[in-house]
Amino acid sequence: MTQPAARRASPARKTPTAPASQAAEALAAHGAAGTTLGPTSRRSSGSAAAKDQPLKEDIRFLGRLLGDVLREQEGAAAFETVETIRQTAVRFRRDGDRQAEQELDRLLKTLSRDQTTSVVRAFSYFSHLANIAEDQHHNRRRRVHALAGSPPQPGSLLRALLSAADEGLSGEALRRFFDAALIVPVLTAHPTEVQRKSILDAQREIARLLAERDAPLTARERERNTTLLRAHVTKLWQTRMLRTTRLMVADEIENALSYYQTTFLREIPALYRELEEDVATVFPRRGARSEPATLPAFFQMGSWIGGDRDGNPFVTAQTLRHAARRQASVILTWYLDEIHALGAELSMSTSLVDVSAELLALAARSPDHSEHRADEPYRRALIGVYARLAATCRELTGEDAGRHAVGPAPAYTSPEDLRADIRIVIDSLAAHHGEALADARLTSLARAIDVFGFHLASIDLRQVSDVHEATVAELLKVAGVEGAYAALSEADKRALLLRELQQPRLLTLPFHTYGETTASELEIFRAAREARARYGSRIVRNHIISHTETLSDLLEVMLLQKESGMFRHGTNGSGGAGLDVMVIPLFETIEDLRNAPQIMGDLLALPGFDAVLAAQGNEQEVMLGYSDSNKDGGFLTSNWELYKAELALVDLFERHGVRLRLFHGRGGTVGRGGGPTYQAILSQPPGTVNGQIRLTEQGEIISSKFANPEIGRRNLETIVAATLEATLLPTRNRPKGLEEFEAAMQALSDHAFSAYRNLVYETPGFKDYFFATTPITEIADLNLGSRPASRKLMDKKQRRIEDLRAIPWGFSWGQCRLLLPGWFGFGSAVQRWLDEAGSAKARAARLATLKRMYKQWPFFANLLSNMDMVLSKADLHVASRYAQLCDDRKLRNAVFSRISAEFALTGQMLAAITGQSERLADNPLLARSIKNRFPYLDPLNHLQVELLKRFRSGKAGSNDARVRRGIHLSINGIAAGLRNSG
Repeated sequence: MTQPAARRASPARKTPTAPASQAAEALAAHGAAGTTLGPTSRRSSGSAAAKDQPLKEDIRFLGRLLGDVLREQEGAAAFETVETIRQTAVRFRRDGDRQAEQELDRLLKTLSRDQTTSVVRAFSYFSHLANIAEDQHHNRRRRVHALAGSPPQPGSLLRALLSAADEGLSGEALRRFFDAALIVPVLTAHPTEVQRKSILDAQREIARLLAERDAPLTARERERNTTLLRAHVTKLWQTRMLRTTRLMVADEIENALSYYQTTFLREIPALYRELEEDVATVFPRRGARSEPATLPAFFQMGSWIGGDRDGNPFVTAQTLRHAARRQASVILTWYLDEIHALGAELSMSTSLVDVSAELLALAARSPDHSEHRADEPYRRALIGVYARLAATCRELTGEDAGRHAVGPAPAYTSPEDLRADIRIVIDSLAAHHGEALADARLTSLARAIDVFGFHLASIDLRQVSDVHEATVAELLKVAGVEGAYAALSEADKRALLLRELQQPRLLTLPFHTYGETTASELEIFRAAREARARYGSRIVRNHIISHTETLSDLLEVMLLQKESGMFRHGTNGSGGAGLDVMVIPLFETIEDLRNAPQIMGDLLALPGFDAVLAAQGNEQEVMLGYSDSNKDGGFLTSNWELYKAELALVDLFERHGVRLRLFHGRGGTVGRGGGPTYQAILSQPPGTVNGQIRLTEQGEIISSKFANPEIGRRNLETIVAATLEATLLPTRNRPKGLEEFEAAMQALSDHAFSAYRNLVYETPGFKDYFFATTPITEIADLNLGSRPASRKLMDKKQRRIEDLRAIPWGFSWGQCRLLLPGWFGFGSAVQRWLDEAGSAKARAARLATLKRMYKQWPFFANLLSNMDMVLSKADLHVASRYAQLCDDRKLRNAVFSRISAEFALTGQMLAAITGQSERLADNPLLARSIKNRFPYLDPLNHLQVELLKRFRSGKAGSNDARVRRGIHLSINGIAAGLRNSG
């Protein structure tokens, strides 16, 4: 793929940093004294080009390995073909060279089906390898900054704590923050996730080997490393990139669990440890506690996989049971491995050191009676802990431990019991000069038990409101209570549901055979109750209602909980009303967002609901959907309506004295709420974070964020840091002149909404243009996720933009390089608002307002920054080739010319506001990344266009498996190249 580039080995050098004892010297503590820099890391100072030199070398090196493998596996001719296509695509990208476009057309048309597949695979794998090199470079740069004692970077925990200290925050205020905080990333399965686990595993090993090269290696070690890397690149080439069958829910569960084993189980405890150390450094007078784990378990993990039924009939009670069992198996197996390792490590003898009486008692309860370990109570105690854990694993999962226990022992009844035993070991070590021994592994294990329990992650239930309504309607009808529930008015539905919630008797008849949907829904709720009893209450805590439009949508789920024994109505002497599983509305469309405050106000005002809230800790969660609101109203309006809904909800909840927790349904693309998480959280409206936040992590975004443990830890850190800053430093999002800014945003939103709706929903033929010029139907055919493709999507007569799921909608626009959901309407909205000013002076004043908004208002600055990123990844030259797929020339010219004009106007208006004529001027790292990688991405787009032409031509062989595979491979490669396409 590229010519070989030498990687120079340089002598190691040390960068000493003086230790710090005061909070003001925390920056010095940020660097590690006496740590050695590797040969590529040391070339780090000076210009941006010098800093990026190791990255360029890594990309060239991996590209050379891929080129060698391509020559070896496919022949020299295949390699030359790839190079010719790349060079021609670069000319087209750089200059918009029409001759280059014609050459590309001729070249691509002459490729055989097998040649096309090889070329697509080559460019796809190069995108993946370049991503690995970038991740390694990010890790390298962070290490360089730490070693140099540089100021902590934005998004780091230390930076957040120092900022809080600078604002005069007390240690007591910080303690209150952590005591009330709850931060939960939620992993979700994704209908456009394209990565196979086999490919991800190979990439992880390549990343590990590439990182090795930054350490000082002997010539032989370096050669061995190169040999292993070549072997893994060969493995990639010889491994099928695509699935041959559609992913099953069980596969999605395993994919998600793999990130716990590679990243979360180690890095989340490490994150807590780092945070506790930083708090002690910056707030030294904070009340010290003797326990190593001084902070509550405020950071936890969530999952939708196995519980998300919205649009996926393959998620059933059985998949929920399977997900819960597999999660328990993963965490219990990890605990068993850690305990086994500790048994080898803690070999202390009572002939040399004393131990606590509690530790001796724990050892005495162990089934280990070996004379060889009579004086080694720590080992005997841990053998006993292992035996109890093995029994727990067998009881909860039906699986035996990987290593047999020495003897029988009772299972643990709760994670707290396990933690109490670990606490005994830690305290005994601490009391007898063994703090360092406890620090090595035990404290991380104790923290993991706090966070993961026996359940690993909380599984959310989710279902669309229409299904709940149909289920309740059948229950009411069969029970003889109401024969036409769905036809009732909203007021009558509420009254009926509230009456039923107060009834001690159930609606469900034990001997009646219910319809398939009702039976499935009832069984899901029963499975949730069983899981809570088996694995603990944290395994299922939330039920999300998609497309919430009315209060009755929430009451229906409460009634279904009552039918499964998870609702206490408070009339049977058992105390007040309460829900075992919190009912959470999901507001998705523009209209739903506008109605959210009214619906939640009605809920909070319900008689008796205060008892439900009290049982929930006086908290209520609301989920906001970014995807559907964007598809419904466009980028600008979606963001603005979300902003307004959040503020209205905060005001409502404050008036009721209830704590609001927002759950952000963010995707990978900017059009779906994507973009840097740190900036996204900081740009939330004032008062909307308040120490608690949940947010989704979806699709290939999960792999890009968490496949590499170091990158994963950094991404987790930014979530915590941003939540801390947004809560404790909220004045940053209340700039002077906020009312004026909000009025301007409302006007811009109205204009952008009009422009977007006019194009997408009011332009005759736009639907046909979209289906012709994007691979939307081919994406539906790809074996991406477990959710089945929409039948309406595959039927040309039934197709409607309104019926498309928002995720494939955004994914398709990314594939054709327009990324329209992330920017369309902004340019014309700004221009129209400026033109309405009238005079040149008034126009200049309005432009000045927009400039102040950009400089002073984080919400608007983040909006423009994300849009800038989208515009930098979009490419009208490439998109014009997709436009040619529309056979209706008049329609093609009409739609693409409008999109092109709006694209140019958006760039022009953005530059006028920011004062930056170059894309990504404030993000040079990403700008250089795009410059380095996109010449290898563009050929995939050109190849995809050619393959789509062949596939849709209807000619002999057009439906050949190799053509279809080529399209699917190109989808994979483009998604990898864009990095935030999900």
